[in-house]
Amino acid sequence: MPAATVNELGQVQIPQNLRQRLGIGQGSRVRFDLVDDHLEMRVEPTDGEAPAAGFGMLKSKRPAVPADLDPASLVQP
Repeated sequence: MPAATVNELGQVQIPQNLRQRLGIGQGSRVRFDLVDDHLEMRVEPTDGEAPAAGFGMLKSKRPAVPADLDPASLVQP
């Protein structure tokens, strides 16, 4: 495992490959647990998982369409 040096502010930099693997980005929250003689860091889950779904991420000038809209109901015989 890679090692890091603590700077004068008490901060360490998490290696890029570990940040990518764990999904840690700017604003991510982590929790520190002291277990016996070592420290464990865990990424806290975020409340807003909507960006992962992609819904609402694109701006459009079109009006919103309800999710339960049946396109067949718009076809006139």
